Amino acid sequence: MGEYLLEVQDLKTYFKTKAGRVRAVDGVNFAVKPGEKIAIVGESGCGKSVTALSIMRLVAQPPGEYAGGSIYFEGQDLLELPESAMRKVRGGKIGMIFQDPMTCLNPTMTVGKQIAEGLRIHLKLSESEARKRAMALLDQVGIPAVSERIDSYPHQFSGGMRQRVMIAIALACNPKLLIADEPTTALDVTVQAQILELISAVCNEFGTALILITHDLGVVAGVADRVVVMYAGRVVEEAPTEELFKNPRMPYTIGLLESVPRLDDRVHGELKTIEGAPPDLLNPPSGCYFMPRCFFARSICRTRPPLEPLPGNPTHRKACWVDVTDPAEQAYAERRRQRRAEAQRATIEAAASSQAHTS
Repeated sequence: MGEYLLEVQDLKTYFKTKAGRVRAVDGVNFAVKPGEKIAIVGESGCGKSVTALSIMRLVAQPPGEYAGGSIYFEGQDLLELPESAMRKVRGGKIGMIFQDPMTCLNPTMTVGKQIAEGLRIHLKLSESEARKRAMALLDQVGIPAVSERIDSYPHQFSGGMRQRVMIAIALACNPKLLIADEPTTALDVTVQAQILELISAVCNEFGTALILITHDLGVVAGVADRVVVMYAGRVVEEAPTEELFKNPRMPYTIGLLESVPRLDDRVHGELKTIEGAPPDLLNPPSGCYFMPRCFFARSICRTRPPLEPLPGNPTHRKACWVDVTDPAEQAYAERRRQRRAEAQRATIEAAASSQAHTS
């Protein structure tokens, strides 16, 4: 375990509901080296945020439960630590930037006091030392007029500035790992770029490892060293960023990449989507969860594929039985795609004809 700062092994986080058990995270495996930046991507509801909350031990129990697996951080299984020891890890060794800073920041406390709170708890700084360190952090994350803004309240900041405050809080105690859960949600495009550049820069400066959680593959290319793709609570592909973009080997990853809008696509001009919907995690299928939406699907896909390295390439793992680079498999998938499109057109035309007839 010495090679890795964090190792998530077969993690299972379920939620008890009146309808049954929701398998939000169902056997997730990945690891992070010291100073490495990885991105966890996937559509909404795939288990990205629950994975992050599980690492921080912030899943409410009940209704949540850690149904299995391990989360090793610096050789210690976080799921086995008592809550008193876990409090020292949160904010001290692992920092987290949440999606919505307005709901995470205390509206009744100045931002300076909120930053200083963690410094006094984890680093045992005096009030004056903590305030001085808080001012330095605010300056580092790009807050102007620090001597004045340190005594401001969250509602006096813009959305982008509040997110900068959250970054300052997360980095206050020089954590070894930073988790950023959709840190650019609800921010405009310009501010999104600034926040991502800031997170990447501070991680590089302090050698902090990063887990960036996002649903948008388009934002990870300039930030992450490696990408973990999740679907319906499972990891379905993992590879170095450049490798994943150039050579995706899981049909779901291919669909995600194709759905990213491209400025240079002037031929078709259509926004590509992944047809269908994710499976019901109350009663998931026994085989590959992506099978009902996959044009490459075969009968073998009714058996769950393991997450395994590609032959001769241990850094690239996929959970798929099909070789999507095989021309015969590509032709098979294209025929299925065309038949699906023709069936959809026929359905639309029949519905239009029926409507015209009745009117």
